[in-house]
Amino acid sequence: MRTKTPTVSEGAVYAPDLPGGTIRLDTPAWFSWLEAPTTTSFAYPLFDATRGYIRGFMTVRKDRRRRGSAYWSVFRRAGGGMRRVYIGRSVAVTGARLQAIARTLCGAV
Repeated sequence: MRTKTPTVSEGAVYAPDLPGGTIRLDTPAWFSWLEAPTTTSFAYPLFDATRGYIRGFMTVRKDRRRRGSAYWSVFRRAGGGMRRVYIGRSVAVTGARLQAIARTLCGAV
């Protein structure tokens, strides 16, 4: 059974399985959600401010290390290749950090 990928929009993550359907970024609930074993990825929009629309999405994915700890990375397919940007542990996945990565990737597309 496939479920809809959680998506960030206007400072909150939206998913049908979330309590109330949304969680605001950078809140204790956000960081708890990121740490949950069932949270493995979400989509973040690449908004092009010069054109005024979303150019696509980057995938933010949680990976596990051999010793059991987890870290987050951003993936974006563009120009026939795959870009990967390391974020770090869940505490580093903030709205400001995601926005900075999105701006960088939007300019590189």
